[in-house]
Amino acid sequence: MESIEKSTGFKFRVRLFEFLLMFLIWLALTWTIDPLTLIVGVIVAAGVVLFLSDLFPPNMVLLFTPRRLFWLLVYIPYFLYCVFKANLDVLYRVLHPDLPINPGIVKVRTALTTDLAKTFLANSITLTPGTLTVDIEGEYLYIHWINVLAKDIEGATIIIVNKFENILRRIFE
Repeated sequence: MESIEKSTGFKFRVRLFEFLLMFLIWLALTWTIDPLTLIVGVIVAAGVVLFLSDLFPPNMVLLFTPRRLFWLLVYIPYFLYCVFKANLDVLYRVLHPDLPINPGIVKVRTALTTDLAKTFLANSITLTPGTLTVDIEGEYLYIHWINVLAKDIEGATIIIVNKFENILRRIFE
């Protein structure tokens, strides 16, 4: 009986955390403390947690430890730098008179094991101009690449995945 109470208490704390997180996101998006907006925010946050909390990863609370938050704060500017650099590369290819592209789909391998980490990696790749994650199958990702530089799994993995994977491992695993 005691383990059920601990389990119920843990679930309540997780739901409370999810509610507070959703409400903080609401406040950040609306950027106001108008009483009516706050009431609507509480209702929306409660509705999201009530109806969609099963979609949240079960270990999401673990992401907010100080060590993981530190690496997340390191990852964000690094990711933005990679996006900026990729934007310049795509701009060069678009403006170049010969349009130097070599598009194709490559298979890459990831050492990340959790679904949340793989999803974050896939989204990071997709949000970087010039690449698009097409599919995830186990430890492999299929990436559409605007200019294929390596057709083998190891070479493509080094170029596309490794720049994100090392930091994401510290955040999610």
